Amino acid sequence: MSMLTPPGMGGKYKVTGAAYPRMTRPRRRRRIVLVVLGSIIGLALIAYGAVQLIDVFGGDADKRKTAAAAKDCATPAPKAGSAASAAPASAAPRVVLPPPGGITVNVYNATPRAGLAKAVGDELKSRGFAIGKVGNAPADFDKKVPGAGILVGSPQTDKAAFSVLGTNLAGATQQTDTRETADIDLILGDAFQALTPKADADKALAALANPQPAPAKKC
Repeated sequence: MSMLTPPGMGGKYKVTGAAYPRMTRPRRRRRIVLVVLGSIIGLALIAYGAVQLIDVFGGDADKRKTAAAAKDCATPAPKAGSAASAAPASAAPRVVLPPPGGITVNVYNATPRAGLAKAVGDELKSRGFAIGKVGNAPADFDKKVPGAGILVGSPQTDKAAFSVLGTNLAGATQQTDTRETADIDLILGDAFQALTPKADADKALAALANPQPAPAKKC
C-alpha cells in the first residue's frame, strides 16, 4: 500500500503514478486579482488622458509663437535690384527738420562774463541761425542758471526746432513760457564753456534727420 493511500482504502482509490487530485484556485482570489488589475489599468488611462489635455491646451500658444517665428525667418529676401530691396524693410522714415535759418534765436547772458551773449550769437549766426535779441538775461534768470544753458519757447513751438538748436549746446534744458511767438531764447548759464563744435553738431543734426533702423530680428 502506498503512503498516499488513506488507511482502509484501496483498489480504485489508490493514488499511484502521476495521477493526483486536481487543485483549483478559489474563485474569490481570482476576482480580487481581476479588480486590482482593472484599477491599475483605469488609473493609467486617466493619467495618460490628463497628460494629453495639458499638452493640447498648454502647448498651443508656444506652438503658434514658434510657427510665426519660423514663418518670419523663412520669408525670402528681396532680389537685388527690386523695389523692395531699394530700402530696408525696417528702415525708419526720414524726419523733416526745420532749417537753422527758419529758427530765430534770442541769446541772453545769465553769467557775470561780459560779452558772452554777443560772441555766442555771432557763432550761431555763422551756423545759419537767425539771431534776434542779444543781451543780459531777464531778472528771473540772471545769475540763476547753474547749468550750461536753457532753451525757452512757446508751448506751440515746434519741438523739432528745440532739437535742432539743442545740437549746438549739449546739456541745455528746455522749458516754455507764455509767449505766442515762435522764437526761442538761449539763456547761457554758469556752466557754459563753448558751443558744441560745428562738426559734432552737424553729425547730431544728421542723426536726428536720419534715425537708425531697428535691428534685424535674429532667427
